[in-house]
Amino acid sequence: MRTDTGRIVHLADYRPTDFVLERVDLTFELDPTETKVEARLIFHRREGVDPAAPLVLDGDDLTMTSLLFDQIEMDPARYTALPESLEIRDLPESTPFEITVVTMINPEANTQLMGLYRSNGIYCTQCEAEGFRRITYFPDRPDVLAVYTINIIADKAANPLLLSNGNFLGGAGFGPDKHFAAWFDPHPKPSYLFALVAGDLGVVEDTFTTMTGREVALKIYVEHGKEPRAAYAMDALKRSMKWDEEVFGREYDLDIFMIVAVSNFNMGAMENKGLNIFNDKYVLADPETATDQDYANIEAIIAHEYFHNWTGNRITCRDWFQLCLKEGLTVYRDHEFSADMRSRPVKRIAEVRHLRSEQFPEDSGPLAHPVRPTKYREINNFYTTTVYEKGSEVTRMIATILGRDGFKKGMDLYFERHDGDASTVEDFVKCFEDATGADLNQFALWYHQAGTPQVTVSSVYDAAASTLSLSLEQMLPATPGQPNKEPMHIPLRFALIGDNGAELDASIVTGGKVTADVLHLTERSQTFVFSGISSRPVVSLNRGFSAPITLHFEQSEADLAHIARHDSDHFARWQAITDSALPVLTKAARAAQAGEPVAVSASLVDILLTVAADEELEPAFRAQALALPSESDIARELGGDNDPDAIHVGREAVLVALAKAGASVFAALYDRHAVTGAFSPDAASAGRRALRNAALTFLSIAEGDPKRAAEAYAAANNMTDLSQALSVLAHRFPEAKETAATLQAFEARFADNPLVLDKWFAIQATIPGAQTLEHVRSLMASPHYAAGNPNRVRSLIGSLAFSNPTGFHRKDGAAYSFFADQILDIDPRNPQLAARLLTALRSWRMLESSRADKARQALVTIERGPNLSTDVRDIVDRILKA
Repeated sequence: MRTDTGRIVHLADYRPTDFVLERVDLTFELDPTETKVEARLIFHRREGVDPAAPLVLDGDDLTMTSLLFDQIEMDPARYTALPESLEIRDLPESTPFEITVVTMINPEANTQLMGLYRSNGIYCTQCEAEGFRRITYFPDRPDVLAVYTINIIADKAANPLLLSNGNFLGGAGFGPDKHFAAWFDPHPKPSYLFALVAGDLGVVEDTFTTMTGREVALKIYVEHGKEPRAAYAMDALKRSMKWDEEVFGREYDLDIFMIVAVSNFNMGAMENKGLNIFNDKYVLADPETATDQDYANIEAIIAHEYFHNWTGNRITCRDWFQLCLKEGLTVYRDHEFSADMRSRPVKRIAEVRHLRSEQFPEDSGPLAHPVRPTKYREINNFYTTTVYEKGSEVTRMIATILGRDGFKKGMDLYFERHDGDASTVEDFVKCFEDATGADLNQFALWYHQAGTPQVTVSSVYDAAASTLSLSLEQMLPATPGQPNKEPMHIPLRFALIGDNGAELDASIVTGGKVTADVLHLTERSQTFVFSGISSRPVVSLNRGFSAPITLHFEQSEADLAHIARHDSDHFARWQAITDSALPVLTKAARAAQAGEPVAVSASLVDILLTVAADEELEPAFRAQALALPSESDIARELGGDNDPDAIHVGREAVLVALAKAGASVFAALYDRHAVTGAFSPDAASAGRRALRNAALTFLSIAEGDPKRAAEAYAAANNMTDLSQALSVLAHRFPEAKETAATLQAFEARFADNPLVLDKWFAIQATIPGAQTLEHVRSLMASPHYAAGNPNRVRSLIGSLAFSNPTGFHRKDGAAYSFFADQILDIDPRNPQLAARLLTALRSWRMLESSRADKARQALVTIERGPNLSTDVRDIVDRILKA
């Protein structure tokens, strides 16, 4: 395991390698504990480089057994081999040369799950970001592209399947008990996209005919017996391939596309060229074991990794500072795909909920960083929601500013100009400028400045002059390393809505640039004056969440209700409901903290029940409207000195008031929206289930009785309804006999299904209240708990830390101490997992003083831990010292 080196990598220090890598030939002789890796690498010195410069290759805990130069054993005086590097001296000045290096690695002992590891009998690789250096000495950086030929030798009985990137060249026996397979990838790629899988797996096969008539073989490999559960993933893959051709004009470029699902995986999935490796939770699904959200996640992540074939693989990153260039762009693409496959407004609401709950806190805390960072200590810690989700929002804003046609022209030029390149953000932005003539210089600040812009708005209607003045001011708070910020180009979709709900003509405007329905805020302060407005309109601003900002716009309850009822942009309707609810919820939290009665706005209850009962609206949208802002949303709105117990009490009071006032509405919804017949994961059916389950929750609250949820569990024929009924029982009636019986029944029914047991663990870890910590401790003693499986750790420890404010933020600090112990226990085995869990404490300074002090003590305990990994050291230092 790499421990902290203290080395900071800076964008400004980038320079190309001294040597150009021309090709890579790798031979693996697989063995659980002694795998031999032979790497034959052909280099030539880059023109203009000092002829005395050595070749320096990266390593990580490597043992070298042989080093050849042009197939002759190299004089030890010419090289220095350390576990973390190999330096070779006295190399040719201009002619190509071959280095052959042999290393021995132990896949069985690789609990970090980076490089080549073996888990559950399957050999698997994960090389992004810097895992390839754990396999062999190599220039392990994304701007080193080469073609790869791979030979794999392994025991035939244990490993009938031998896979790698590219097209299959052939295979045969290799001695009495072994066999080999050879693969060739004709497309130059960086080492982080290398993949190898070997073992014994079942397969689901299909084909796809591309837009030019080529037939591509499609294969999804899963554990034997699980093949039927990969059918939806295969369907999602074929739809992704067709969509990318139709929308972006991108055709697949190999003869075969493969997906392998494994259970022990640190990430969601990995886009290795032609051989995607997935966490099996994002491949396996059937009605009995997967929720509607699981199906949606599978669809999105299958698409995301496939779309990387062009935005990430064919065009990759020059360096890791450009990570948003592949991830943010590809998230935007998968969001658009899901919006086309499902409900666009509902998808957008879900995206914004996630952005606000995960990325906004990151942007406002000690881990804040620009979409394109300028330095890092550990690159694994920059696979963040800022890079992914905010990066996607930045791409979306380019599309908003340029319009559909302009955005397409820019993307087409990007694909044409940079195919086969390792590119930068500047390369990407310039394609849009060159394709459309737009000046995106100011807009590019979105890549360089951290923090969430705050936009304050006021409006004045002058009836005599028939004008509406809209005054806006933007402010970008200071973030670590960036105390002063420049004004941003913020594109805000808007509409002026009349008394009858119709949109007014807003084309006559002065004070700034307005294009179609987009208002462009480019200065620190601007006032836009709209003329010819015959009656006072209601302003709908930042429709569709066109810019990732916080908007401070004091609008009356009546105006918000008008938007909620009439706006043609359904995201704006949902936002108006949220803006109505947040003040009520924050007042409720403050009242609970002060020990005062909680008051609930009648107008909020009225608008929520009106929307819930409106059969003109799609059920999925109504379910989103009824999902009030979370306790984390309320904490963020309060801004500091947060008491999670008071926030919970206040929000519960609002839920109870709404449930009781709308009991008849919810009963009607529950009866009306039962989904009958065979289960289907389509969006419409999923929406009806979502609305019915929302009604179930409110009815259970109103009735104060577990009976209805227990009956719903008994009647359920799919995992969506099963898990929701179980959640209602566990979270609302934790002491009821029905809850204990149902938890036991669920465990017994799904004891052999790890992915479903993850849900069982997560539901229990998120039961509100201080008592949950002891329950989590007891669950760790369960025979089902596996500390070496990242999914299981995330389902229990992660769910407590990220999704249970009252359980994690116990007033006595016991959960913080428990959490610190878990981080120190996980770190030696799996630093990436430990570091990502640790971010749960990033907002500790927002807590009230007693809790904040105890959280800080836990962080100090972690900071003082022995032999911390670079991953954990980096996170704890930034959280404590910012």
